[in-house]
Amino acid sequence: MLKKHLALAVLVTLVWGLNFPITKLGLRGIDPFVLTGIRFTLAALPLVFFIKRPAVPFGYVAAYGVIFGLGMWGVINYGIQVGVSPGIASLIIQLSVFFTLGWGVVLFNETLRDAQLVGAGLALIGLSGIIVNQDGSHAVLGVMLIVFSALAWSVGNVIIKKSGVKEIFSFMVWASLFPPIPLLLMAWCMHGSTAFENLPASLNATVIGSILFQVYLATHFAYWGWNSLLKAYPVSTVAPLSLLIPVFGLASSVLIIGEQVSTPDLISMAIILTGLGVGLYRRPALGWAFFSKRNYQSSPGRQETLR
Repeated sequence: MLKKHLALAVLVTLVWGLNFPITKLGLRGIDPFVLTGIRFTLAALPLVFFIKRPAVPFGYVAAYGVIFGLGMWGVINYGIQVGVSPGIASLIIQLSVFFTLGWGVVLFNETLRDAQLVGAGLALIGLSGIIVNQDGSHAVLGVMLIVFSALAWSVGNVIIKKSGVKEIFSFMVWASLFPPIPLLLMAWCMHGSTAFENLPASLNATVIGSILFQVYLATHFAYWGWNSLLKAYPVSTVAPLSLLIPVFGLASSVLIIGEQVSTPDLISMAIILTGLGVGLYRRPALGWAFFSKRNYQSSPGRQETLR
């Protein structure tokens, strides 16, 4: 990988890692589903009026938008609010790797190597350790919500693969049209008008900065940068760099919001990282995250399906 592309990869993973504690700052004043709804509204508008719609059936765009916006980020933000720390959330979300591998086996008849199975087993052990070490039912609920969001991310990967989309940035912008209404309805169902009453007063400089970071850096820039790398290099070269996300996520959480991580959690996180490393750094027999050698060689644009 060229140095400039490696620098881009590090910058993207840094932005994604920073996104977790910065989102936490925004959640101090706004309902998690309202915050996520604002994020995707701004991600879509006004760009949707200037960017051509992606050349795929619109059902894929809508389905991905709802799953990615509500099922992934809405749930992540709610999980952080109810108790899971941003640093741990940035790690657990990486379990989407193994959910994606599972969908590859179930839906696309792909084969897993022993190393991938071992990696999944280690990640499960580490996740179990984190759950056992959580203090209180709310924290456990938060962890389970992040696991669910990782599953939602993997479903989003399936949708992108099935759609065959090539215009990833356009796809993200247009897909962002669909999460806001379900997210705001979810906020209303869970908290009624309370979720909206204090919204104007809550929009201080910290919250506004958090929203802008989520929209223009964590969504627009980071997804553009990551998928640009996936176009230029094999997935097996780019994918392992995602292990930097929880590293940056944990470090920035400690620095920005003063997150404290217990020794048992550190051990569990190390086990999960080891499992992810085993699963990602060794080239799979038929490909990682839906990418068999045959599909990768024969299908241009397949490189874009990871994120």
